[in-house]
Amino acid sequence: MNCLKTLILAAVAVLSVAGASAAGKAVAVKPTAVRPDMDMIKSEVLNPTSRFYYPKLMADYEKNDTLMTLEDYRYLYLGSVFQEDYNPYRRSPFDSEIEQLYYKKLHTRAEFDLIIEYAEQALLDDPFDLQQINFLIYALQNRGKINRAKIWQFRLNHLLEAILSTGTGLDTDNAWIVIDPKHEYNILNFKNNLAEDVTFTAPYYDYIKIRQDGESGDKTPEGYYFNIRYILEEYYRKHPEER
Repeated sequence: MNCLKTLILAAVAVLSVAGASAAGKAVAVKPTAVRPDMDMIKSEVLNPTSRFYYPKLMADYEKNDTLMTLEDYRYLYLGSVFQEDYNPYRRSPFDSEIEQLYYKKLHTRAEFDLIIEYAEQALLDDPFDLQQINFLIYALQNRGKINRAKIWQFRLNHLLEAILSTGTGLDTDNAWIVIDPKHEYNILNFKNNLAEDVTFTAPYYDYIKIRQDGESGDKTPEGYYFNIRYILEEYYRKHPEER
């Protein structure tokens, strides 16, 4: 468990500063929270005759199908944990290069093109890397590739909606389900919150305390809960000695 906590805290250091400067801002969404039936999702995404069969959903996603619904995105996002190649700790070799470029105050045309190239390569390996999608939108917008930026913004918005639709984040019963530890901080950043601390609550919840700015009164919760069950299960499968 100590190794797992180290991985999670490392994500805080990288991601808690990442959202505020993003040019590819996600549209504010308030999807209806519907607790997902994960057994049903597993059955559907593994069933070749289902409209939610995972290879079909992924094919629609990759061909930029803007007719995909929130329900499609819920099955796509949550159903990924039942795929053989699911790995919530995957880190692209392009991450460090693109982060160094992204946080420069000014960029040349060549640097924008390099961000696009790196982000696209990273997303081939992990299509739900929300941070890389945000980098890609930022670079596409600044290179005038507006139509492509809009397609990626559509994808990003719907992935965020899929996560936010799994609960309210206000308690363990309504914790947001995430498939990657980085997504906890991505969600907070896109809500313009900064993570201050993280604590683990058995059996599989993270509680992330939010830095209070003193301007939002009592409307902003002190923190949010995330359901990391599938992240933990995969971690313990690879590190049984940590149980």
